[in-house]
Amino acid sequence: MSCATTTFNLVPSLKLHNNNNNNNNLRFPKPFSHFSVSNSSSFSVGPLFSISTNHRFLSPPDSRCFDGSRFSSSPFNCSALKSQPSVSLADHTITASQERVVVLVIGGGGREHALCYALQRSPSCDAVFCAPGNVGISNSGNATCISDLDILDSSAVISFCRKWGVGLVVVGPEAPLVAGLANDLLKAGIPTFGPSAEAAALEGSKNFMKNLCDKYGIPTAKYKTFSDPSAAKQYIQEQGAPIVIKADGLAAGKGVIVAMTVEEAYEAVDSMLVKGDFGSAGCRVIVEEFLEGEEASFFALVDGENAIPLESAQDHKRVGDGDTGPNTGGMGAYSPAPVLTKELQAVVMNSIIFPTVKGMAAEGCKFVGVLYAGLMIEKKSGLPKLIEYNVRFGDPECQVLMVRLESDLAQVLLAACRGELSGVSLNWSPGSAMVVVMASNGYPGAYEKGTVIRNLEDAEHVAPCVQIFHAGTAQDSEGNIIATGGRVLGVTAKGTDLEEARDRAYRAVEEINWPGGFYRRDIGWRALPQKQFATKG
Repeated sequence: MSCATTTFNLVPSLKLHNNNNNNNNLRFPKPFSHFSVSNSSSFSVGPLFSISTNHRFLSPPDSRCFDGSRFSSSPFNCSALKSQPSVSLADHTITASQERVVVLVIGGGGREHALCYALQRSPSCDAVFCAPGNVGISNSGNATCISDLDILDSSAVISFCRKWGVGLVVVGPEAPLVAGLANDLLKAGIPTFGPSAEAAALEGSKNFMKNLCDKYGIPTAKYKTFSDPSAAKQYIQEQGAPIVIKADGLAAGKGVIVAMTVEEAYEAVDSMLVKGDFGSAGCRVIVEEFLEGEEASFFALVDGENAIPLESAQDHKRVGDGDTGPNTGGMGAYSPAPVLTKELQAVVMNSIIFPTVKGMAAEGCKFVGVLYAGLMIEKKSGLPKLIEYNVRFGDPECQVLMVRLESDLAQVLLAACRGELSGVSLNWSPGSAMVVVMASNGYPGAYEKGTVIRNLEDAEHVAPCVQIFHAGTAQDSEGNIIATGGRVLGVTAKGTDLEEARDRAYRAVEEINWPGGFYRRDIGWRALPQKQFATKG
């Protein structure tokens, strides 16, 4: 097979066509390129370079994964909203009749950065916007960030979509979903990947999720729900410790306390029901049986009636090495997860995912979006039990999944929006991926903001297949990248196996100069227990 060579020439802006056929020029934060093919059709991509394509792939590859060099290229990002004549990359062809789509990603964290990265690589994606986005997304060229778009103002989001011809909205965080953003977008006729406010109650209320499990026979931990602290403490005394206390509502990933003593459980109840530390999210608590085993994350795309599994992943919730300390939003993850064998994945689909999808439909609130099941593979039975549901891609699991996905993400998500997932299959890169989260000192408690982070570009080039996803970052007046959140960076790497992915990720982490941050040094320890982990702090 002959090699196809593509040459790029710099142009300063991206031209978009909106639904009214009015042309608008949108200035990008850094130079974009003009991609020319033999018939003079064109669309925009990243900075100037030439590339020979002779590999079979469904999405343009990152050049660093092939030769291990320090050379970096931005994945392809098309811009013209009208259909293009046929463009061939090796033996994968985008035809003139294939649907083109402009995508708006809602959110501004590491998960959204990973989604923008994957969508930008989708051959059918003409342009990616992210609101509000973050400095890492903007600087990488993975999307055009719209920092002043109020994502909780449905009318503003709808107006933006109509102006720029957005054909797919992907909602990343849970808060806009629970607030009903997907409901309003769908009423306006805008395809939206994300559940309605009613269906988002699977995450918005743990009591709702538990009741659904009871009604439809979905295996989960034994529990009771309380709003009276005295009654909750009486039940805790009867059950003993260890025991789990959960705030019923959304608490930014911090509303779960694993109490190893009865006294700790009492304190957790008081913090939620008496002191109000979690606000309205803690007005009701779930007191739940402690399950012993190995945690795993399971993701499925759902179109209301059908569901297809994503690759397996496993995260590390505790802040400290050896899974010690308080729970966090996640300090790292890897994919695939050896604990989730193919046989076990089939059990999860049949005993947990499918009953949930059917149950939600029967309750009159069909679920469309991604179901993220937090599972415990119980030690005594070896079978999975549902710990919790999230109604969006997990963070940081999304990062390892998106770097491994080779299918056209935009088309897959559109199929889910249209109820057409039946028969859809996904393609994944071989090998493994790992993400190590770098967090601000003090997290998940009080932490300092504004600390400077250096050497990010060097870190991303220190090894092949390294991608740094930004979560809580900004740029100061001097152009420095600074930390603005608790979890700040997701240093992600792929490898032929988990050990290589881990080694590459930690090489990149150690290249980053950030005295104000920390990270766990043992991500993947359950899958690689014999390996000595990074020791540099």
